Amino acid sequence: MAVIGNYDVAVIGGGHAGIEAAVAAARLGVRTVLFTLSLDAIGNLPCNPSIGGTAKGHLVREIDALGGCMGIAADRTMLQSRMLNTAKGPAVHSLRVQTDRSQYHLYTKQLLEHTEGLDIKQAEIIGINAVNGRVNTVRTKLGAEYEVKAVIVATGTYLGGRIFVGEANYASGPDGTSAATELSESLRQLGLGLRRFKTGTPARVHRRSIDFARLQRQLGDTEIIPFSFMTTEKLENRVECHVAYTNLRTHRVIMDNLHRSPLYAGKIEGIGPRYCPSIEDKVVRFSDKDRHQIFVEPCGMATDEYYLQGMSSSLPEDVQVEMYRTIVGLEKLEIMRPAYAIEYDCVDPLELGASLEHMAVGGLYGAGQFNGTSGYEEAAAQGLVAGINAARKVQGKAPRIFARQESYIGTMIDDLVTKGVSDPYRMMTSRSEYRLYLRQDNADTRLTPLGREIGLVDDTRWERYCAKDKAMIAELERLGKTRIKPEAASAILEHKGLPPLANDILAIELLKRPQICYSDVAEMIGQNDAIDSVLMARIETEIKYDGYIKRQMKQIETMKKQDKTLIPKEFEYHSLSGLRLEAREKLAKIRPLSVGQASRIPGVSPSDIAQLALALAVFRQKSGKSE
Repeated sequence: MAVIGNYDVAVIGGGHAGIEAAVAAARLGVRTVLFTLSLDAIGNLPCNPSIGGTAKGHLVREIDALGGCMGIAADRTMLQSRMLNTAKGPAVHSLRVQTDRSQYHLYTKQLLEHTEGLDIKQAEIIGINAVNGRVNTVRTKLGAEYEVKAVIVATGTYLGGRIFVGEANYASGPDGTSAATELSESLRQLGLGLRRFKTGTPARVHRRSIDFARLQRQLGDTEIIPFSFMTTEKLENRVECHVAYTNLRTHRVIMDNLHRSPLYAGKIEGIGPRYCPSIEDKVVRFSDKDRHQIFVEPCGMATDEYYLQGMSSSLPEDVQVEMYRTIVGLEKLEIMRPAYAIEYDCVDPLELGASLEHMAVGGLYGAGQFNGTSGYEEAAAQGLVAGINAARKVQGKAPRIFARQESYIGTMIDDLVTKGVSDPYRMMTSRSEYRLYLRQDNADTRLTPLGREIGLVDDTRWERYCAKDKAMIAELERLGKTRIKPEAASAILEHKGLPPLANDILAIELLKRPQICYSDVAEMIGQNDAIDSVLMARIETEIKYDGYIKRQMKQIETMKKQDKTLIPKEFEYHSLSGLRLEAREKLAKIRPLSVGQASRIPGVSPSDIAQLALALAVFRQKSGKSE
């Protein structure tokens, strides 16, 4: 075996997790290599060509605030932008953009090519070797070996990938690419417990075969808010999207052919995503529904391919044609790429620590679908964390653990390594106890100082953040000091059907009223030119929800105290007779970092935590260690 290279960090996979991991590690000053099965598949969007969505948009904003790549890439390749959930409270407002698939690939590939300290190689990694419990080399299918100090596995759906369409199934990655067929065995030999998950994608269809006049139009926002805090140029919508619906004829075709679905015929072993089911699953599970929504979305400006979001399937191709053509507006549909399901190997995330390093194999990190998640955004967020911690490991620094109370990134990772997953994990706002604080609009306030401390936030981003933060603080002070006289407010209050003021009132107090918005107050006291429309909305949210946010901050402080009560690595659980057997077994397997993390493990009760706290106090007293 020929050793032909030496790197600090090797990243396996060129998808969204791999991109963030490789760029982060290289920018932090460690020599990095990214291996991909195909240079032409870097940054591929094999499922829906979009970025963001409910809770996912929060992740993209957080990645960007930390100095990651996805937000800028999404802005550069945007086709249409929409802010979701605007009829609800600000905690669940989430940005989503339709993306030009080929342009996203080109942008991310060039980003990797231009990143100093990063090499890109087209090669299949078939082996990872470890000595004394720590990785030391990776091996390619062509027989080359590279010495490494850390490895990040970001294999997506390629690892042991198998495509299913009706009765046909074969080894493959997404979109007809090659699967990674040999690495799984190497990982098993290292002691990793792999499992099978599955996901799917709808057909891609030809634009000319769609009757758009019979579909519902879905326009983008008139005022576009970018994903990246660094995007200053005006963004514009370039396409329209559309909505269609299945009907009872569609559902009848599916039910008549359910026996030909590999999912229902028992040919698919992998567990599918609960919150993104195939159309077969939807029709079976929600048999009381007469129709299901379909989003008809373009794949790019330079192609006539369209994507039918909401109709992933593994039915045979002839059934797919019949099924899709029952839908109003799609009666003459031409399928360019049939829908398919794909099975793949992934690790049990309970084997990972909060740094995303494997607990038994030093220097081995997981990211993305390899860790049991679904979605580009979840993958990218984990890739960023794995890249940061792999670099810090090589540099002899302590890992950076992201707390669930400071970010959705921390919430996701804590869920994965503390609770585990039984099906592909998807980020949702409901997963966070602190979602009023963890909004997408304040991601930079929460995380950019941390990104600066880590070393990913450059001077330009930092200066822009500081200027914005200063402007916001100054405006909040102005609103808190400026008094509005009754005559200055009378016209606006009358227009809104509100009673006049009896006395002077502070601007900040008037803005707390539900019917009053920032622009109303600005008209009364004068506009601050340093405050743009995005910052206006942020300030308004902070003021109107001030009481709720303060209450949530108190909860966060309580949680921080529990998370600061650390559990020593050498602490033994099996001898703790005061804990129930289930609690001892789970604590010994997961090895939580703190009492806070231990309290979130399913099956560990409050009484178990009380006993654990007593045992820790005795342990520290005997060992002479403080918390």
